[in-house]
Amino acid sequence: MLLSKEYVGYLAREVTKKLIAGGHIETKAVPAVTEKVHAAMLEELSLEDRINDEVRVILEAYSEEMRRTGANYQEMFRKVKSELTRKYKAVL
Repeated sequence: MLLSKEYVGYLAREVTKKLIAGGHIETKAVPAVTEKVHAAMLEELSLEDRINDEVRVILEAYSEEMRRTGANYQEMFRKVKSELTRKYKAVL
């Protein structure tokens, strides 16, 4: 993840404050809303990490073939990541 969890927590608190101040949401349970926003932001921001992990698993399965054919790992990583990003309709 590109951002620290502490910074994501800060962002969640600020987003919640702005939503309440702007009248977009009404709540008496601000900490609960902040926690939900924080969880949603962490989930979204960790998507790239999960995709990278899946790419590594896929490439590990083809490592012998890649070694035999002389395929470039970084190039294959980018191609597989691009395909998975399209598959999950993610914006990275």
